[in-house]
Amino acid sequence: QVQLVESGGGLVQAGGSLRLSCAASGRTFSTSTMAWFRQAPGKEREFVASIRAAGGRTYYADYADSLKGRFTISRDNAKNTVYLQMNSLKAEDTAVYYCAADLRGSYYDNDAYVYWGQGTQVTVSS
Repeated sequence: QVQLVESGGGLVQAGGSLRLSCAASGRTFSTSTMAWFRQAPGKEREFVASIRAAGGRTYYADYADSLKGRFTISRDNAKNTVYLQMNSLKAEDTAVYYCAADLRGSYYDNDAYVYWGQGTQVTVSS
C-alpha cells in the first residue's frame, strides 16, 4: 500500500523558515514527479512546487510564480523522500501543505497526481 506522510509543519513567525518532508512508502518514486500543494482556509488547493526526473540523475523543479525565490523543492531518492524548504515565510503562506506523487497530467494540476498525503499544517504568525 502506497503512503505519503508529511511532517515538519508547525507555527512560525513571519520571516522564519520551515522544512517540510514527505516520506513515501509502498513503492519507489525515483522516476516519478513529486509535488507540493497547499490549501489555505476558504480557498482551493493550489500548486506550490514539483520536481521531475529528466534522465540520469537530473531533476527539474517547477514553482508557482509567486513562490519562486522563497521556496525550494528537493528530493532524496535513497530515502524516497521529497522536501520543501520554505524561507521568508509570510502570513499568507498559512495553509495545509500536501505532498503528491505520480503525475498523470500537468504538473500544476490538482487532479493530475495519483497519490496524496494527509497534509501538514503550516501557520505563520504576523
